[in-house]
Amino acid sequence: MASLDIPGVEDSDETGLSAPVCRTVTPEGDVLLLVPGGSAAARAAAHAQDDDLPAVMEITDVAPVSVPHRIRGRAWVAGWLTPVRNEQRARAAMLLAERHPVGELLGIDEALAPDPAPGLYGRPAWMLLRLEVGEGAVDDLWGAESFEPEEFTAAAPDPLVAHEAELLQHLHAAHAEQVRGLCALLGERGEVCGLRDRAVPVGLDRFGLRVRFTDGDRRTFDARFDFPQPVRDIVELRRAMHVLFEAAAS
Repeated sequence: MASLDIPGVEDSDETGLSAPVCRTVTPEGDVLLLVPGGSAAARAAAHAQDDDLPAVMEITDVAPVSVPHRIRGRAWVAGWLTPVRNEQRARAAMLLAERHPVGELLGIDEALAPDPAPGLYGRPAWMLLRLEVGEGAVDDLWGAESFEPEEFTAAAPDPLVAHEAELLQHLHAAHAEQVRGLCALLGERGEVCGLRDRAVPVGLDRFGLRVRFTDGDRRTFDARFDFPQPVRDIVELRRAMHVLFEAAAS
């Protein structure tokens, strides 16, 4: 979930039209955003007199499973916002469509046109924006930390990101007892885990599994279970999960 904040620009629409409908990162490290043409972000970018329209994108990481306190972390990316124009628009739209297959339903077709078709009140229905990253920060389970544009550009998508929701739901539905058994790996904290406890997998990436435990007194805490080594695909994930479950059962 992402939202845009542009200093000095207010979005008067209660639907939050400045929230990008979809987004992706270019190989050069810029963030591409597809926003409604009537949004505050689109209007501000279109009327900017130069390329220095400052903006901050806030990304909220929400667990794809139903648990209390579902926010897993937040990130902020600050930089400069500009419309994607002319021949660059087709390239940007194709990149979005490649990574968001349903993008044509959200305005990709219009963005691919040589001149965006006007929508209501003579404005394009959709606009492609580019956020040039100047700085950023992340606040999650591991703490708060800033990052530089070079680090953002070099970062690679996690290989499990497209399947995380499905995998977490499968773990919760088909392997709930084994997930609960991971309490055995918690050392002293494992004392609060018993048969009454609830364990819900709330995060999964190439480095490990994050589980939220709730004891009989409704106390909750998150625990991270690292894999022996980062996994690269689903096959390696199955092996890593097997190692975790075996370690907890021994």
